[in-house]
Amino acid sequence: MNQYPLWKYLLILAVILVGTLYALPNIYGQDPAVQISSTRGVAVGVPVREKAAAVLKKAAIGYKSMAFHDGRLLIRFNDTDDQLRARGLLAAGVGSDYVVALNLAASTPKWLRDINAKPMYLGLDLRGGVHFLMSVDTHAAVQQSLESDVSDLRTLLRRKKIRYTDVSRDKDTIRLQFRDASDRDRARDLIKAEEGDLTVTEVPSQTKFELHASLSPQQQRTIRNFAVQQNITTLRNRINELGVAEPVIQQQGKDRIVVELPGVQDTARAKEILGATATLAFHMVDENHSAEDALATGHIPAGSRIYRERDNGRPVLLYKRVIITGNQITDASSGLDQESGQAAVFVTLDGKGARIMENTTRKNIGRRMAVVFIDNKVTTNMVDGKPVRVQKKVENVINVAVIRGQFGKRFQITGLDNPVEARNLALLLRAGALAAPIEIIEETTIGPSLGKENIKQGFEAVAMGFLAVLVFMSAYYRVFGLVANLALLLNLVVVVALLSILQATLTMPGIAGIVLTLGMAVDSNVLIYERIREELRNGNTPQASIHAGFDKAFGTIIDSNVTTLIAAIVLFSFGTGPVKGFAVTLSIGILTSMFTAIMGSRAVINLMYGGRKVKRLLI
Repeated sequence: MNQYPLWKYLLILAVILVGTLYALPNIYGQDPAVQISSTRGVAVGVPVREKAAAVLKKAAIGYKSMAFHDGRLLIRFNDTDDQLRARGLLAAGVGSDYVVALNLAASTPKWLRDINAKPMYLGLDLRGGVHFLMSVDTHAAVQQSLESDVSDLRTLLRRKKIRYTDVSRDKDTIRLQFRDASDRDRARDLIKAEEGDLTVTEVPSQTKFELHASLSPQQQRTIRNFAVQQNITTLRNRINELGVAEPVIQQQGKDRIVVELPGVQDTARAKEILGATATLAFHMVDENHSAEDALATGHIPAGSRIYRERDNGRPVLLYKRVIITGNQITDASSGLDQESGQAAVFVTLDGKGARIMENTTRKNIGRRMAVVFIDNKVTTNMVDGKPVRVQKKVENVINVAVIRGQFGKRFQITGLDNPVEARNLALLLRAGALAAPIEIIEETTIGPSLGKENIKQGFEAVAMGFLAVLVFMSAYYRVFGLVANLALLLNLVVVVALLSILQATLTMPGIAGIVLTLGMAVDSNVLIYERIREELRNGNTPQASIHAGFDKAFGTIIDSNVTTLIAAIVLFSFGTGPVKGFAVTLSIGILTSMFTAIMGSRAVINLMYGGRKVKRLLI
């Protein structure tokens, strides 16, 4: 009696082995590090590594390692003093094409990294950083869309030669006025056929011939959702410029965005990046003059200007006249040119931009057109001890392509080196500007010292809770209490391992969930042991009491844990941020505690008492 089949013992051993391996990375901690990444999203190469090594050697700053990781160069240091000194020197040494940011790198041994064992990701409250809650003005996005529709409708009516006296926007409605009923009816049928997003109604009047066009509620919801998602994409791209590892950018509610930047303490710098503006401009290339000659002689032709290609710094002579700007781009995506198979970017323009582009490209087939990326960067310099904001306009040519045919509302840009470059260009076009204004309505900064203190307090809370349970169970249930303590230790290891495998974010509420789990984990053992005591008091044999204790308590354990698990699922479904973290650790803890308390502790008791004659139980 009270013996497990071999497979159950093997299963428990496997859980112990795997759990220990994947919980191990958490005891190694993290190294202070500096991360160097490219501002253009390309992989950092060997020349940058050699340049960084030379800078550190010249300043006599020692480092633990220097290696490439996900296209970035990661330099680990022995302490934070070296890390901070190196950051300033490297920022000046590697140039403005690279972002140098502080980071914390896991110091997990290679053999653990080889099996993909990683430490838990620490949340903002444990690591320090900044938290922003932003509100997106989605109403403005709807208004912008209506404004664009006004331009499109004018273009459409002119193209179809339908006379109108006025097309204007009045709040959420576009008013179209005509001279007679014939033009009004033609326009109504045309708009219904060409502009499916608009709902057209006829204004009943004997003297006025007027139509009202408006966006349907469904279309307005689509525009609002798109604005939020587009802003999230834009913010994510901008945060990449900060070089922040594992930022949290997520939607909260219908029109709010949460941005958490772990490790970032410079709030002003973060706000500069998040609020930065960027756009594009299309220019024709001046092919009548040589850019090299103009640069060498200093005689730049009137009406032209020298730009630099962003990739290689080569000069390009462009006409000053702007064809269209990024404000007229409504969408962009990457793909392949169907004829040549080359990487391409597909651009969609609004009505006004499409008309201008049609006229320009029709007249310039075979000539080259350039795309200029314009970024208005704001930096904060310390002057006489006071922060001074300096705005700098950076303009680089990101693409020069030959016009093969007349462009319309939608056209493609080719001449790109590879699909990665095409994807990056599409990303720039889409994320160059925010789709709707955003406002920071909540801002919180958590210092690294506070984060370290939080970790210390959280560790002490777990240790004290664990120790208190160990002492109580050992004193009250003696040998069986020690078995429960073993199960509790296994439970803690498995919880940490699962959190690490899932790469869940550990926060202070998450630590509270672990502490609560430790307290609740022995509840199952208490139920079992009290049942065994009851069976012994009724005169049953020790073996029968153990068997009855585990069997009869099983239903009660399942019931109590399932109800708690349901509460945790509800918390996860309706909670946000830290509440979700608490729900995740609580849910994992409930599941693992049932496994360790029921199966793990019984396996040990079976090994101790199973299959032999027992006179007395120490319980």
